Parts: sequence; C-alpha cells; structure tokens
Amino acid sequence: MEVCDLINNYPRLYHMAEDGSFPSIQQNGLMSTTALLDTYGIVGEQRLSLEERRRPECVTISRAGLPDVVIRDNKPMSDSALEKCLQNGLTPHQWYKILNGRTFFWLHENRLRRLLAARAYRNRAHTILTINTNTLVAAHEDKILLSPINSGSTIMKPQPRGSMTFLPISDYPFAERRRTRSLENALVELTVDYSVPDLAQHLIAAQRFEAGRIYDLWRKPGSDENEGL
Repeated sequence: MEVCDLINNYPRLYHMAEDGSFPSIQQNGLMSTTALLDTYGIVGEQRLSLEERRRPECVTISRAGLPDVVIRDNKPMSDSALEKCLQNGLTPHQWYKILNGRTFFWLHENRLRRLLAARAYRNRAHTILTINTNTLVAAHEDKILLSPINSGSTIMKPQPRGSMTFLPISDYPFAERRRTRSLENALVELTVDYSVPDLAQHLIAAQRFEAGRIYDLWRKPGSDENEGL
C-alpha cells in the first residue's frame, strides 16, 4: 500500500477513549496500556494481570503526583476463542501483550459507531477523537502497522490472527483486498507502537458521546463543524 492511498482513502482516523480522559490526552498524548503501566510504575502480578490477561472490566491505576487513569476493558476477547484462532504458536497471553503495546485507530466511522452501539458500551459515556490521517502518518510512519481485522475482538466467528496480522504500510496488500471488499473491510485498524505523544497536533475534534447524544469538548479552529460524529 502506498502512503498516498492510505491518506486518500481514509483521510480521518477515529479513537474511542475513556470518558473524562481528554485533558490528559491533550497534554500527554495517547498512550498504549504498556506505556501507561510504564508511566505509572506498575510491576509484578498487577502488571501481568493488566498487560497479559483478559480485562473483563475497566481498571483504574494510580501514582502519586499523577492523575488517576482508566485502562479500558478488553471484553470482546476470550482466551478460549483466541486459542482457536491464533496462529504461529502464539498464546492468548502473548496476544494480549501485543495489543497492549499499541495504540489503535479505526479507519472507518461505521466501525466506531458499531462499537458505540455494542451492548458492553452503549450505556456508558465515551470520549471520541477524530484525527487527521495525513499529519499523523507523516509524524509516525515508522511506528505504524496496519491490520485487516478487528484484532481486539473474538466475537462471532473470530478471524485467524498471528505474527503477520500487523504489517507496515508498504507491505499491506490493500489493492488485493480492495478487489473483493468495501473500503470499510479492506483495511480495519491503524496502530501506532507504544504511544502518540503529539496526538494534539493531529486532532481535529474531541467529542463526548453518551446515550446517543454527542457534543464537542474541543474542535480545531477553522475545522468543518461536521467533522467527527
């Protein structure tokens, strides 16, 4: 896949964050679970339980001098389903750790909307971020990997996944997949390794979503009021 194809076909990226997290994201950027655990000095068994195991509920972590942060659940996955769909000898623990080491963005608004409507999330408030693909890719291309599936879900018929699920932009078979799939399904996730410390520089809108209603928390000056959800 060429970078220009990525930007032209998916000019916006979307991320669903914890309600109330925007001030921290605006100041410190978007951090993966692993980055948060490093920053908050989480070690030992607590770290293993958060980084290498399924989190059925959100977990709040704390450290003196820092605001409390919430690590979101990964309810859509289960060990039993992962054992059936993982390839290349990977274990569920290894897969959780791989995912926890990256930050994730949807490439199509429809996928974000379906996540918001899912039973586990529809009755909770969320922070929704809309990001400029062009500027984020320009700043972090060497840390970006692409995925053809929802790598954090094993609901329904879990698709196979393994060491080749995440690929650099230049290796991603976009043209091949596009021949038989819609834009929404030709490319599903864009991920950035560890963290995006300068996310605020790429942000177009931050919104709060609750009970089907949405309002702006922040919007880039001069941006189209229709940007976002």
